[in-house]
Amino acid sequence: MPHTATQTVSYSVFYEPAPEGGYVAMVPALPGCHSQGDTLQEAQRNVTEAIELYLETLLSQGEDLPRETGIHQGKVTVPVPSPS
Repeated sequence: MPHTATQTVSYSVFYEPAPEGGYVAMVPALPGCHSQGDTLQEAQRNVTEAIELYLETLLSQGEDLPRETGIHQGKVTVPVPSPS
């Protein structure tokens, strides 16, 4: 049985509370790759599986794995008029 080389890749994941409860997990470097879970831990397990399936699909189609080009996170404050 031939030995298959493996590599590891890392992607940034953003977790956000879902309005109906639980969490949504999004992977900006992989368009359309997202998942959810009732807890942060479940969301992390589920998005890890989603990333693995996403990458398997790309590789099976002969495509290169996306490289994360750099995620920058910040906060912007804007003035909002007071209600009348």
